[in-house]
Amino acid sequence: MKTLLLKKDEVRRLIGMKEVIGAVEEAYKAFNSDQVEQPDYIGMHLPSPRGEIDFKLGYYKANEVISMKASSGGFIDNPTAHSVPSGMGTILLFDARSCALICIMDGSLITGLRTGASGAVSVKALARKNARTIASIGTGNQARMQIRAINEIMKIEEIHAWDSNPDTLSKYKTDIESEFGIPVIMANSKKEAVERADILITTTRGKGSLVEADWVKPGTHIVAIGTDQRGKQELDPELFRNAKIIVDSISQCTEKGETWHPLNRNIIAKGDIHGEIGEILLRRKPGRESDGEITIFDSTGMAIQDNTTASKIYQNAIANNVGTFFQFFE
Repeated sequence: MKTLLLKKDEVRRLIGMKEVIGAVEEAYKAFNSDQVEQPDYIGMHLPSPRGEIDFKLGYYKANEVISMKASSGGFIDNPTAHSVPSGMGTILLFDARSCALICIMDGSLITGLRTGASGAVSVKALARKNARTIASIGTGNQARMQIRAINEIMKIEEIHAWDSNPDTLSKYKTDIESEFGIPVIMANSKKEAVERADILITTTRGKGSLVEADWVKPGTHIVAIGTDQRGKQELDPELFRNAKIIVDSISQCTEKGETWHPLNRNIIAKGDIHGEIGEILLRRKPGRESDGEITIFDSTGMAIQDNTTASKIYQNAIANNVGTFFQFFE
């Protein structure tokens, strides 16, 4: 047998956001249907000015594929010191029947795509049906990806955006308005942006609460993306006291996600978590039950999302004769 190599440009050509949203929905449903084996992921922080690297491993029984992803970020000196990006990703796919390596692909796009898609899946399941206005706290690459995904499933009328870096914020406005034609209002403060939100997206590498509880209006759906390690935080823990809390994985989010902070301060107990997103999608638990509810989707990212997305890309590559095969096993 031969192993397929897929480079970044090839991965980009092989899947669109609608397909990714479908793959992520499949992943969440599979996770809550006893179709997934997914060990705790491993994260390592490296000495400053370096960042972190995470390793996520998952087995999906339905497609008989084992995926392993290495994903790094925050290596701010990489472009100048090492001539490589500040964040990178690599995905390995193994045939679970033999454990032979069937594909090596660039994983940097997949992480962004499936994380963006996760926000869209939560919006479809949990946001008010008349939601039209988005607030984005953080305006980097993942903030853009969230808009790309959410734009596929709802009509966005305007975006109120805030970033600690005015240049990054200005470029976000230019890029989003150019790509989507959606008006972007550059907020003078986080509070100003949050107060306008029907849907609030947080995508920073925050180290403390950026969003205060009393800024958030009733009926807001919050997509909390930036906290996936201890030490990161974006939301005031008080927000969780009266919100409906939905997570991708209870085990991950209570240990490494945004949900850890209110648990640690005894604002909520583990039993106050309404459920996992897969349970909502499978209709085992209700989603939004009133227009006044504040819903929080805490996403730490799961290996099964990488698995279903990368498997779809691999299938598309085979079907379209894209990529380079090489003899890995003699």
